[in-house]
Amino acid sequence: QVQLVESGGGLVQAGGSLRLSCAASGRTFSRYAMGWFRQAPGKGREFVAHITWNSFTYYTDSVKGRFTISRDNAKNTLYLQMGSLKPEDTAVYYCAADLRYTDYDVEGSYAYWGQGTQVTVSS
Repeated sequence: QVQLVESGGGLVQAGGSLRLSCAASGRTFSRYAMGWFRQAPGKGREFVAHITWNSFTYYTDSVKGRFTISRDNAKNTLYLQMGSLKPEDTAVYYCAADLRYTDYDVEGSYAYWGQGTQVTVSS
């Protein structure tokens, strides 16, 4: 089992940058597939990015070239570096983890979730 705690959200102007962090408990973080999802007001939770145990990465089209997912297994921490932010990136961002490696862009593929961190991009 793993517990996840996100941090790093905040208010930023369009075009700005933020780095989100997700601290994981436990000694087996390196074995987990990790993902970032987001939920905008009035919308469902959507996939943002995924990273495998050996750092292969996948992104939704709308963030490719602007966001970078990474992990530091020695620090049990997942990151999401966000650049060129747009107002439509405004959402609560969640990190997620699972030991399985299937359907990385599907919410139901992840057993463990953090509580979320708010990102607001002003125009």
